[in-house]
Amino acid sequence: MMSGAGCQSVGVSSNNKASSVMGLRTPALDEVRVGFIGVGAQGTSAVKHLCDISKTKVVAICDVFEDRVVKSAANVVTAGQKEPAKYFGSKEAFKKLCERPDVNLVYVCTDWEWHVPMALYAMQCGKHVCVEVPIAMTVKDCWRLVNMAEQTRLHCMMLENVCYGSNELFALNLCRKGVLGELVHGEAAYIHDARSSYANGNDNGEAFEKFRFRWYQRHTGNLYPTHGFGPICQYMNINRSDSLESVVSMSTLPFGFASAAADKYGSESSQAKTLRAIKLGDMNTSIIRTRLGKTIMVQFSLSSARPYTRLNLISGTKGTLADFPLRVALDPSSGSWMNDKALNELKTKYAHPFWVKYGQMATKQGGHGGQDYLMKRRLCYCLLNGLPLDQDVYDGVTWSSLVELSERSLLNGGSAVKIPDFTRGAWRTALPLVIFEDL
Repeated sequence: MMSGAGCQSVGVSSNNKASSVMGLRTPALDEVRVGFIGVGAQGTSAVKHLCDISKTKVVAICDVFEDRVVKSAANVVTAGQKEPAKYFGSKEAFKKLCERPDVNLVYVCTDWEWHVPMALYAMQCGKHVCVEVPIAMTVKDCWRLVNMAEQTRLHCMMLENVCYGSNELFALNLCRKGVLGELVHGEAAYIHDARSSYANGNDNGEAFEKFRFRWYQRHTGNLYPTHGFGPICQYMNINRSDSLESVVSMSTLPFGFASAAADKYGSESSQAKTLRAIKLGDMNTSIIRTRLGKTIMVQFSLSSARPYTRLNLISGTKGTLADFPLRVALDPSSGSWMNDKALNELKTKYAHPFWVKYGQMATKQGGHGGQDYLMKRRLCYCLLNGLPLDQDVYDGVTWSSLVELSERSLLNGGSAVKIPDFTRGAWRTALPLVIFEDL
């Protein structure tokens, strides 16, 4: 691996001829030495999790804000590890972290616009990299990540934690064991009523400076697809014997945010006026067709008066699983979901080994019910054993590409938009994600 100051720049042309990194295996690491970039709320929790994983050390931490770095570094020491190197005070400070010879995994937990430049630089410096969701916000940046991963032969993983949820892994096990038959249709969502968060703030509009809100002001479509979409793609073997072909997308106009601000501050308040001007609609619905003739519906809403849901529905020729709450139907003639007793028996029979073996530990560690910890533990296990990752660069960019593609379809009247094959055809021979026993 390249390391040290002045990491070499690697070209990232769109006609890159490097070979595929599908199923990539890299030399097993004797120890995972993490350089961590971004220690806000999510990052602080991730640092603590990493300190509790065997043969894993946090050796460097970077953030623009010094107090955040100092606090997380103290947490590392409290966990019994050596105090990590600290970088702060500049938006370019992350480069020094990436250049350290003792770092072999760079963990990016920053604003969306920094995900791609940080991931690219980390790989240029010879480091494996994992990145929070979405991994990229444009198709062009998706290709840049693919090209760099293929040229450097390094892992580039998007940290989609929901793929490690107990219900999601139960569903994956049902799918792999053929309980639902041939999978035909999936439904995914990120519906999270965040109206109160964005309607708050003083008359100077300080609450509207959050980095996500800047995207809501400028863009529409589905800006946060991967939490619901990722697991469905794994169930349906997307990029592993099937591939996404095209998407059509439609959105409502924006109503909810401005209405909430008007109720709290008045219709002529600065908050209400700011929120009336955003481009992001209340509800986006995108329909995807795969190359094998399957379909997936993906929805996104932050301003609907609805309880939280990711839908998590997968339907096959023998049955259907739906979530929020969890339900399974395996008897088409009954026209109803199985009763609680039968569902509990099914959950026991097809519980994923990760949750059977490590569920209690994961729940204790926390992080969205334990799925965050399981994801990090599994990532480190794969790096320590030279195994392919459960989510590769093709998965991350395919799931994230819906950000731009949904907006492109919407702005063109809901017309179909082709989804790039980021695997360059490797999906045709790639093996399905199997039910692993250990992490």
